[in-house]
Amino acid sequence: MNYRFTPLYLVTAALLSFGTVAQAQSDLKKANKYFDNYAYAMALEHYKAAITKREPNAETIQRIADAYRLTRQTQEAEQWYAKAVALPGSNPVNHYYYAEALRSNGKYTQAKEQYMKWSEALPENAEQAQKLMAATDQAAKWMQQEPTAEVTPLAGINSTGFSDFSPALVGKSIVFSSDRGVTADDKKTQVYGWTGRPYLQLFTSEPDAQGNYGAPKALQDVLTSDYHNATASAAEDGQTLYFTRTHMVRQRSNVNADPTSWVEPSKTEQEYINRLEIFSAQKQDGAWSNIQPFTYNNVTDYSVGHPALTADGQILYFASDMPGSLGDTDIFYTTRNADGTWSEPVNAGATINTPGRESFPYVDANGKLYFASDGHAGMGGLDIFSAEGEHGDWVTVRNLGQPINSSKNDYGILFTQPGESGLLSSNRDAVNGTEDIYSFKVLKKPVVLAIATLERKQNDKNKNIEVPLPQVKVTVSQASKADSTIIVSDENGRYFMDGFKGNNYMLAGTKQGYLTQEVLAAISETAGDTVQVALLFDKNEVERAIVLENIYYDLDKWDIRPEAATELDKLVTMLQRNPEIKIEMSAHTDSRESQNYNQVLSEKRANAAVDYLVSKGIDRTRLTAKGYGKTRLVNKCGDNVECSEEEHQQNRRTEFRIK
Repeated sequence: MNYRFTPLYLVTAALLSFGTVAQAQSDLKKANKYFDNYAYAMALEHYKAAITKREPNAETIQRIADAYRLTRQTQEAEQWYAKAVALPGSNPVNHYYYAEALRSNGKYTQAKEQYMKWSEALPENAEQAQKLMAATDQAAKWMQQEPTAEVTPLAGINSTGFSDFSPALVGKSIVFSSDRGVTADDKKTQVYGWTGRPYLQLFTSEPDAQGNYGAPKALQDVLTSDYHNATASAAEDGQTLYFTRTHMVRQRSNVNADPTSWVEPSKTEQEYINRLEIFSAQKQDGAWSNIQPFTYNNVTDYSVGHPALTADGQILYFASDMPGSLGDTDIFYTTRNADGTWSEPVNAGATINTPGRESFPYVDANGKLYFASDGHAGMGGLDIFSAEGEHGDWVTVRNLGQPINSSKNDYGILFTQPGESGLLSSNRDAVNGTEDIYSFKVLKKPVVLAIATLERKQNDKNKNIEVPLPQVKVTVSQASKADSTIIVSDENGRYFMDGFKGNNYMLAGTKQGYLTQEVLAAISETAGDTVQVALLFDKNEVERAIVLENIYYDLDKWDIRPEAATELDKLVTMLQRNPEIKIEMSAHTDSRESQNYNQVLSEKRANAAVDYLVSKGIDRTRLTAKGYGKTRLVNKCGDNVECSEEEHQQNRRTEFRIK
């Protein structure tokens, strides 16, 4: 009789293995349920437990990557999307998410490669991919530039392991958003499944005599335990507070990916989504009361949130995905009517808004608009931008550069002194995706260089006029830097670029058929927000007379006056930039005085101009001096013809011709 025995250690191992698999399946089941209900932080805890017991399959890898992305844990998201893109049959969008994680982690070269692979897999996204790759190149350049500000964590405000962001001045205090948790009405603090942290609420902190902020206190007057309350704003008088509150409605469309619009886990078989609303509160007897909804709240169809009042309280900016939006969320504004009501909201326009996400607007004491965007070229995630113009007519948008911006999310800016110092929000130092509030002090003040490329022509009165010259290539270099930037003017001969006060910029413009031009733009420390820089071009045509403006001489003299020297210096630069050309310098007089007198005087003036050019380093063999006296009048003002002084001045001119 044969007996077969199974060793006891094998039985035990089988039982342990079965138990481990069963536990892994249980963890996966819980993780997937949390994931399906948007409780990504809770899902991750169970996914992490499950993968310690068994290797994750393709679906689990995908979900873990997505969960890390949606909780803004970019280091882990990078690792898991690297696994996801390596899977057979991986969704091509994983290349995009992988690129975004790499870019957020400052790995711009690798990010560019993944954007390219995304474009190759989905050719319909090629244009967007090209823009994103260009943005990574720009971000890498910004990272190499000298810092424009000092940025440090704000002492006394930030909480460990929680999010603190979007400070706003209310009187002398700041009001900010945080999910550090607070108990209200003896209710237990609610934990929000998406983040695994409490709901966002508003907190306030007062500065001491030295400007240091004290321990934050919950803004109990507007606190609710069932919703997020965040992103507040008040006018300069501090008597009315506008803030964002979420409202849960049945889901009808996509999730609005915003720190205060996360989706609530389902409480019934219906799926729900949080939409944003704006509320206002009045300060009475030192407390906030009379909480009222904003006129244009419409939770059924869209969100409105992140209010930002101008100092006088007459314009309210906010973010929304309401009809008329150009992207995921746009900046809108409304103006206060005479009766105190708000006008119909207006989209801030395509200069401000993109197909991406614009949010967190802010208006400083001088009325300048700032906002966060992931649609404009940035360093990664949300970047902070400023806008030039006014609410009805924006002309340019400027990235505030590093270290105001980083490769992570940066938003919620506040200036305590316009243009000088303030506070901002960022998750740049967090390992779990949480935000902190930082203080900053501007080291170099920004300026917008409004570059105009113009062509010099003569009108029917033989006077010089300047008309836009489009599609001019301009190389812009900083005097003390080795690198340069190449830009091309638009169809109106315009281009707006960022610069800094106190810097000198050399601009060299080229266009086929025109003489190369160069100009030095010295930006003073006291310059305004925008500095106009013009490049004036002449056609490269032989024997075409080009009149030099402001070349004046004293009566019967031929000495080069200071204002004439300034104009001739421009000609020196042009000759240096176009070393292949030779010119004739000619001087002309009006018809008064004799032929011989005018001839001699014009020759002396032409020679004086040539001598000046030679003194500045121009080879004399490239120059010819020619005096024409009164033989080439440009109008009817000949001998004995009565003319105005202005008409005579048209004949008293200095010209050059390309030979």
